[in-house]
Amino acid sequence: MAAAATAESSVQPENKHYGIPKATFMEDVDEYMSGDRTAESVLKDLDEQHQKYKFMELNLLQKKKKLREQAPDIKKTLDTVKFLKTRKESDSTIESKFLLSDQVYAKATVPPTDNVYLWLGANVMLEYEIDDAIELLAKNLTSAEQSLAKMEEDLNFLRNQYTTVEVNMARIYNWDVRQRMDTGKASEKKVATSS
Repeated sequence: MAAAATAESSVQPENKHYGIPKATFMEDVDEYMSGDRTAESVLKDLDEQHQKYKFMELNLLQKKKKLREQAPDIKKTLDTVKFLKTRKESDSTIESKFLLSDQVYAKATVPPTDNVYLWLGANVMLEYEIDDAIELLAKNLTSAEQSLAKMEEDLNFLRNQYTTVEVNMARIYNWDVRQRMDTGKASEKKVATSS
């Protein structure tokens, strides 16, 4: 790595993980610091990079939480639509209670039906034939599960990246302490030899 390279240039884009840049481990700190950059400026850049990784982690954790909450709802809706499909051939109605709001339920009589209404989000509800609804819900459930798995993989990758940055920060800090100690010893020897 060139001596004048910055901590930011040691980050290479990685497309596999939602655009999370890959942090490069500093193999040789002496070589890295051989330019005219100070330890303070390098530590500042690394700290900035570390903060970016932590921010990315926070965003991914929020997305993961939202997906984890959605997946059971999709599964529950899919199971309900499948149940309605099994009851479609029957002439009997289904007595049910449904949630209006927190702790408020209403009774309903559900006749055999060929269609269901699904909330799509953003206050949009569409009517689907039961088979189409099952297909859509199954696709959405599979997509949510795949997204969760990918998100977990990205979180692990992200944790590795900010750990690498933390190790780099510690190595630069230790290098700086060693440099200061060496400078202090050299000036002590200089004072001792001049007296």
